[in-house]
Amino acid sequence: PGAHHLERVLIGHPFHPAHLIPLVEVVGGEQTSERAVADAMKLYAEAGKRPVHVRQELDGHLVNRLQAALWREAYDLVARGAATVADVDAAITNGPGLRWAVVGPFAGQHLSGGEGGIAHNLEHLGPPMAAWWDDLSTPEWTPELVARVTEQMADEMGETSSAELSTARDDLVL
Repeated sequence: PGAHHLERVLIGHPFHPAHLIPLVEVVGGEQTSERAVADAMKLYAEAGKRPVHVRQELDGHLVNRLQAALWREAYDLVARGAATVADVDAAITNGPGLRWAVVGPFAGQHLSGGEGGIAHNLEHLGPPMAAWWDDLSTPEWTPELVARVTEQMADEMGETSSAELSTARDDLVL
């Protein structure tokens, strides 16, 4: 059976834990009307969420793709032996993760550019950043990599259960 009113069909993609994380990605289809997207954005905002309009249908939407890019490099660094799982977690939670919780990556770059803003930052740091992009690689997904990450995660967690970690995370998010 075909769908009726395709102009009203869209995706609202929340993030876990949805009762704490305000972001909801709103993705319309080829036939979704601008009004349906605007109505959904308004509805989510009125419900206390922070909707983001993803303007193209993408596998993984927006945030999962951004996470995947970070995960790709994190797994590659562990695979290379450049860092451990604990090192990567500490680097993010004690570094850019703190800033990114307040301002996003672009606003953070803008702020680090001082009075010249993002234009100054990109003039100064853009070429080295582009060189780092050239050095990024995708790790080979092997049983050995999975075992290494799993073992290192167990070491990082120690006696802490997933339930305890979830509770601690939720308390900090609150």
